[in-house]
Amino acid sequence: MSLIELLDESLQGRKDAIGLEFGDRTYTFGESDSRSNRLAQFLIREGFEPGDRLCVYLANCVEMIDLYLACAKAGIIFVPINILYREREISHILHDAQPRALVSDDPALGGWTRRDLETGMQTSPDVRPALHIDGSSPVGIIYTSGTTGTSKGALLSHNNFAANTRNLVTAWQFTSNDRLLLALPLFHVHGLGNGVHCWLASGCRMRLLERFQHQTIRDTFLDFRPTVFFGVPTMYVRLLDFDANSAREIGAFMRLFVSGSAPLPAAVLEQFRDLFGHTILERYGMSETLMNMSNPYVGERRAGTVGFPLPGVEARLLNGELYLRGPNVFSGYWRREDATRAAFVDGFFRTGDMATCSADGYYTLSGRKSDLIISGGFNIYPREIEEFLQTLPEIAEAAVVGAADPLRGEVPVAYVVPQSPLDEAAILARCRDAMASFKVPRKIMEVEKLPRNALGKIQKHLL
Repeated sequence: MSLIELLDESLQGRKDAIGLEFGDRTYTFGESDSRSNRLAQFLIREGFEPGDRLCVYLANCVEMIDLYLACAKAGIIFVPINILYREREISHILHDAQPRALVSDDPALGGWTRRDLETGMQTSPDVRPALHIDGSSPVGIIYTSGTTGTSKGALLSHNNFAANTRNLVTAWQFTSNDRLLLALPLFHVHGLGNGVHCWLASGCRMRLLERFQHQTIRDTFLDFRPTVFFGVPTMYVRLLDFDANSAREIGAFMRLFVSGSAPLPAAVLEQFRDLFGHTILERYGMSETLMNMSNPYVGERRAGTVGFPLPGVEARLLNGELYLRGPNVFSGYWRREDATRAAFVDGFFRTGDMATCSADGYYTLSGRKSDLIISGGFNIYPREIEEFLQTLPEIAEAAVVGAADPLRGEVPVAYVVPQSPLDEAAILARCRDAMASFKVPRKIMEVEKLPRNALGKIQKHLL
């Protein structure tokens, strides 16, 4: 069974109902089905075959959803690229994924634009490809940073997304009466894997935003009057700025706030509950596994925990590290056999997350086995930043660590040993040109030497 067959309850079963809002336009489920049929036929006409990759570098837009569904219908592998990535990072993904085409509105990157897609739709038939797609077939490659400093592509199947979708719609009690406000980026599994799939599988109405803007989000809540909101901790910190009257009004029509992609501070959960009258539901997922655990919809949502394993998900703790197995877990990394072998032990995926489990089954994450920094929901591996800094002639050595930040959770800070006099502003400017904004160090700290142990390994905890 392909993912599309699961989503057809809305795409075809509710074809006349309005399902999507974006900007000043609305779209019925039938229109989404038709647009993606036409795009699938356009891709096939352009030479795409099952298993080919399509890279997509776009901010949130209707075309991104259309392309994803088109790829799922035509057996093509959808490869979203973080819109904050710069040329160096994009080039790595394009070289690794080897797509047949790229869709982007950036003229410097070339490829098809959204205008090209609209032209392609207009000249293509509204016919779904006559193709049998097995559930184990890949539907997406989601690139996630690795400890080697370069992104690895997690290969996710129709079955992975379908299992995740069924779990979340059931666990979080989605129905067609819901109204989902989605401000998360669709290049991330939080927005795509959770948001888009819960919307389509439940048949609810979704308003998609191009991005989260704290200046206007209060008015958006009051205008759309959603019942469900998915966010990252940084967004919830911003929502705490709402006045008490607005927060109470929003709390009255909302039924569920979900947080993920980074740890939610217990203080934020408590302040939010006092202001909005809702306890945020925290859950735990990864690019490689989609969603693994969730606090209960009915029952205690325990601050600081990620709740229980979702149905079908098995969890083990070995020497404090969390291992997972289930239908949600990916098959491996794209063209990285060594990395795939290293990621699995006896069929269980090694998450690299350290965790504990209470006597009554609640899991609590206690940090990364590696030195991962999570900033505003985005993963940052210090080695990638360190390697770039050490290409600069004025820097001899560099070490990057995470520093606590009240808004983003953590931010990267670089400690550097100079080779020659440093200009911090110039170094940060070069970082901004070379990498996504969330990876740019907040500070450059100059030190005489980096602390090392007897084996020469840098002792980052001392920084």
